[in-house]
This record gives sequence, C-alpha cells and structure tokens, in this order.
Amino acid sequence: MTIFDEATAVRRISDGVYEACPDQRFALVAPGGTTPPAVNGGVLIATVLRAVLDCSPLPHPVATSAHFLRVAKLAPAEIQVTWLKTGRTAATARATLMQDGEAVLETTVTTGTVPVSRPVAALTAGNGQLTWTDAPPVLPGIDKCVELGPWRGTVAPDGTAGYAAQIRMLFDPAVTGWVRDEPSGLPEMRGYFGLREEREPDALLLALAVDGLPPVVFGLGATGWAPTVELTMYMRMVPAPGPLRVAARCRHVSGGWFDEEAEVWDSAGNLVAQSRQIARVGRGPVRAAASS
Repeated sequence: MTIFDEATAVRRISDGVYEACPDQRFALVAPGGTTPPAVNGGVLIATVLRAVLDCSPLPHPVATSAHFLRVAKLAPAEIQVTWLKTGRTAATARATLMQDGEAVLETTVTTGTVPVSRPVAALTAGNGQLTWTDAPPVLPGIDKCVELGPWRGTVAPDGTAGYAAQIRMLFDPAVTGWVRDEPSGLPEMRGYFGLREEREPDALLLALAVDGLPPVVFGLGATGWAPTVELTMYMRMVPAPGPLRVAARCRHVSGGWFDEEAEVWDSAGNLVAQSRQIARVGRGPVRAAASS
C-alpha cells in the first residue's frame, strides 16, 4: 500500500457511512505555519470517491462535481453517501465529507463504465462506435523537462514533509519562469505527473492529477495558495500504465477569481480525464528550486 492509498483510505462503519482522516503528508503548509495545513483538493476528492466506489453498482466515476466548503482539518472525518439514482448504465450519488458536524466537501458523483485505454489505432478499429479525440498536448521529452524542488509551504514547521514530497512532477521548462520571478505571462501549466512511489494510475490518481499541478495563475506572477471553490472532473478511460501528461490552462482572470481547465493523457496517448474548476487567485509568494 502506497502513502497515497493510506492517505485516501476509508472504513465502512454502516450502510453509506465511512470513516476517513485527511493526511498531512498531502497538505500544503503556509509559510511560518500561520494558518492550518490545507490538504490537496484532489486527495480529498479521491478519498470521497473511495467511499462512493465501495458501494457503487458501477465501477468508474464518470462525472464528479465537488464543492469545497471549508478547509479540511487533519482530524477524523465521516463520509456520508446517498444514492439518488441507480440504473443499468449510470448511477448518481451525493457524498459529503463531514467534520465536527459540518460539511467540508460536498460532491455529486455519477458512476458508469468507461473503456480501458489501448493504443489509439486499436480503439478506432472496427468497433462500430463514433470515436474522435483532439490532439494531445505537446510536451518536451521527459529528459528535457525539469523537476522543481520542494515548494516553500510544503514542509511543516516541525519538518514534516507535505504534498510535494509525495508526488513527482516534471515540467515543460516554458511554464517554470515563475520560479525565477520571471513568469511567462500566460496562465498555463503542463508536465508529467505521478507519485514518487510506484503505483499504476487509476480513477483515484486521476482525481489527484487534475488538481495536482501548481495553479495556472503562477504564470501571471500570482503565486501562493489558490483555494479551489468548485471542481468538476470527467473520467474518460481507465489509464494505461506509465506516467501521465497533464496540461492546464485558464480562459479568464478577474475580480480575484480564475478558471482552470485540465486534461490528463496517459502513456498510450489517450485522453483519460478532464476537469474544470473555479478558484480564488492566490496570495503570498511560493518559491522552488528547479533542477533537470
């Protein structure tokens, strides 16, 4: 079991009710520890999805809409799952992560069945179904991408490592100017994504990947914690083994709000997940050291 699996583990205590506990190993810590650690939103979604999939009649979270209502505490939580509809091809549940009697994360999840990723030619050959996919993002080879050192804010005052110590991101150098206080001027982020531990990608890791890169507004010089308010994810395929490619961009920033669209592509060259979120523009600096 990986640290990610431990951090997203749930335990069924009755029908539709599960225990969980947000984990500091996937938290961002404000400089100086002045505010409570904020667990990555994708990890919280993955935790809720574990509970939903445990009692779902269908295997995959095709569409997930998540509203982040409060900052999750590093303390025990309860997940309540209520099925709104079950059918042969789709089932929809409401799932709420609760702490101290208050909703922290409110989600609606529609489960179904998606295809397993295969080489593109195999997917389009003679299946009788309409199939079309836009071009994948263009990324340099892995050996041409850069890994960023631990961000300030990912290590707690007591030395406990947080989010960046658990995941590995190799960035297109074109989107890393913010590290040198030279933002590109474009709200975009892209690179290769995975865990530092060996683990093949699945639906839960896709939930992490769509919210795993630094906020796209870093490219505009607005570095800092940018809290997600709402995120919707679509799972398109069961990903093939190997590294994921993630590309995110923004269409509009104003009034302290920005949107972010993300696509996740697998090693077979298939689009396996998409997301769109609305978030607050971050405050406060974040720094990292780049290495090849």
